[in-house]
Amino acid sequence: MAGGSKLAIYGAVGANILIATSKFIASFFTGSSAMLAEGIHSLVDTGNGLLLLLGLKRSKQNPDKLHPFGYGKEIYFWSFVVSMLIFALGGGFAIYEGIHALQNPEVMEDPTWNYAVLGAAIVFESIALAISLKTFNKSRAKKTNLISSIIKSKDAATFAVIIEDTAALAGLLVALLGVFLSQQLNNPYLDGAASIVIGAILLTVATFLARESKELLLGESASPKVIDKVEKILRKNINIKDWSLPQTMHFGPDKILLVVEIDMIDGLSLEAAEKTMDSLRLEIKNKEPHINQVYLQTTNKLPGNNFGNTNS
Repeated sequence: MAGGSKLAIYGAVGANILIATSKFIASFFTGSSAMLAEGIHSLVDTGNGLLLLLGLKRSKQNPDKLHPFGYGKEIYFWSFVVSMLIFALGGGFAIYEGIHALQNPEVMEDPTWNYAVLGAAIVFESIALAISLKTFNKSRAKKTNLISSIIKSKDAATFAVIIEDTAALAGLLVALLGVFLSQQLNNPYLDGAASIVIGAILLTVATFLARESKELLLGESASPKVIDKVEKILRKNINIKDWSLPQTMHFGPDKILLVVEIDMIDGLSLEAAEKTMDSLRLEIKNKEPHINQVYLQTTNKLPGNNFGNTNS
């Protein structure tokens, strides 16, 4: 999934560089505050994409003494940083610029630049959004809606790009409407109002992204489907009598830690218990590849085992 995430991010970064440049040029020639706010938004999105790429790269580092479970949560941290940047630099500046435009309204000059840039930007942004959606759809259940899938997703890099691209597309449509109405009604206040609406959109999506990233940073468990698969493996093993609820935590989109306490059948030797643990660990990893670390512990007092448990 990481490769797909990178493709979605590269598409978004490339589109945002082109769009930001064209928006700033249009804003310079027309004096549109909504266009300036959109230019800042695209510039922030470009930086955000680079931060997500940094997070993906750092999340692939091997475990070490300071981080024995690896660096998978790096991507969750950087997606949270991205949400803060969207909130402060994107939404905050757009609202500031809109209020400034309302206090000092200026009649827009020839809006041809704005229409050309906004039209091209909508096309570029739509392509970037289509790429990120195609990447995300490969991993989500077909019958679930997009918002539910994003809430349940552990792939922060991809859903951050989807949220950004969706907000960008909505902002472009608002900016286009603001420019059009400002010109048609000869009312410069509408351009400033459009900038404030764009800011409100960015604040909303930034809050949503921050909440989702925070939950992943705190340590979300694996999906019920994954836990059910683990319990099915335990249930069919003849040497296992009972087990505690499997405890899981995501350390990245495709890195899950699993801890289970097992009660084995009476009279089982230490050697048989160890073989059972080894086979369970391999079977769980083979049938659920996202579980890359498995810790199994038995509550039984086994012959020859002074500690009464074994770990795998």
